[in-house]
Amino acid sequence: MPSLLKAMNSQVGRKIMTGITGVALMLFLIGHLAGNLSIFGSADAFNIYTKTLMDLGPLLYVIEAALAFLFLYHTVLGVSIWLKKRKARPQSYDTYKTKGGPSHQSLASRSMIISGSVIFIFLILHIIHFKFGAEYTTMIDGVEARDLRQLVLEEFQKTWVVIAYVFVLALTILHLSHGFWSAFTSLGMKNQNRSKKIQMTAYAFAIILMLAFIFIPLYIYFTGGQGSLITY
Repeated sequence: MPSLLKAMNSQVGRKIMTGITGVALMLFLIGHLAGNLSIFGSADAFNIYTKTLMDLGPLLYVIEAALAFLFLYHTVLGVSIWLKKRKARPQSYDTYKTKGGPSHQSLASRSMIISGSVIFIFLILHIIHFKFGAEYTTMIDGVEARDLRQLVLEEFQKTWVVIAYVFVLALTILHLSHGFWSAFTSLGMKNQNRSKKIQMTAYAFAIILMLAFIFIPLYIYFTGGQGSLITY
């Protein structure tokens, strides 16, 4: 066990764990997006989705705690790797080079610590904003439930809220585009033939996923919550 902990705490071990936690968080984002898109389903679809989660009872708190740990651990790993690199190379270079081929340094890779920090703060505010926001109620199958759909439609008609969400989600495209590539290369999938394919897949994944997230607040804002995709 001590040797395992030592390996995990090494620079290589931390990179591998960053990759594993990164993949787990990307899977969470896909599931979260699927749930969010239910707002364009039937009038009750989104609230049925949120009520299903609430009905998990104590299990939901376990899941939320696990997700919180995952996000926090991923953030701590990222910061520790950045600090280690900064200590090893206190002065930045104008040109990035590598011994084994073309460098993958980019705006996305060089801003990971900034984008990651902003995203982490945003997640905390996002949870406060919606989980502990206004308590509207509705009836689902004869049972009173929280009307989170009304809160979402209401909040995304506020200009400052939409601007903040779109900004952070756009920043997330940068973070994910490098994070996806970095995660899979850290897990041993890097070679000359695969590297370019993984990088292109990373860009496509980040752009498509985040554009889908961005579409929700923009559509609600520009249609005043009355667009044809929203059922009443």
